[in-house]
Amino acid sequence: MSKIDRTFQELKAQGRSALIPFIMAGDPDLDVTEALVLKMAECGADIIELGVPYSDPFLDGPTIQAASHRALQRGVGLREVFTLTKKLAKNDIPLAIMTYFNPVFRFGLKAFAKECRESGIDGAIIPDLPPEEAGWWTEEARAFDLDTIFLTSPTSSLERIKRVCKSSRGFVYHISVTGVTGVREELPRDLKFAVHRIREQTKMPVAVGFGISNSEQVKAICQFADGVIVGSAIVKIVGDNLENPNLITRVGDLVSGLANALKE
Repeated sequence: MSKIDRTFQELKAQGRSALIPFIMAGDPDLDVTEALVLKMAECGADIIELGVPYSDPFLDGPTIQAASHRALQRGVGLREVFTLTKKLAKNDIPLAIMTYFNPVFRFGLKAFAKECRESGIDGAIIPDLPPEEAGWWTEEARAFDLDTIFLTSPTSSLERIKRVCKSSRGFVYHISVTGVTGVREELPRDLKFAVHRIREQTKMPVAVGFGISNSEQVKAICQFADGVIVGSAIVKIVGDNLENPNLITRVGDLVSGLANALKE
């Protein structure tokens, strides 16, 4: 059983959903990223999703694109992220890495999966790698007990949902809206139905991400989903407070509010 599996099982026994915040590794630098991960875990995050900086993050909106650019300017890439997660591993915080496929391909699929596990990473999300083309990747990942987390979207056909559920380990990541990442004011009206369609095909947890930014949205989603992923709202706080000594505290305050919403 992976650390991610265990976390979801423990939360299910408690009757609550998982809070999964996302931040970009290396933004504004790796030391601050380490401090942010520890702070978010302290404030109620259950699983942390770490983004790997990439030069063409075409699925991300302006906020996360800017964070990726800042981290790249610092010279942060896969190897630097692995160095960071090795330091974080001693804290027993479940970690999922989000990266595009090109850096993984260049690193080597087997080498990437091996390095993830040896560096304390529990799951990998590669949003531009569809399950239909991921056979070799899932084989390598499972050889090292690394969870493979695939994505569904509002436009996913039933056939695609079944394939994602078959290929995924850890949880299924459902994108709440079509398009790129970014803060949205309202949740889609059919979100509950979309999650229900996935649940009909798998017993794995289903976590919802994209566009979720406040406690009210988190509270609504936890009524029908096993996890809530919040990214752009947190990354925006980082971007708005790059020179602010209270940056870590401000992120912690947001995460605390989101975590409390899950307990209500």
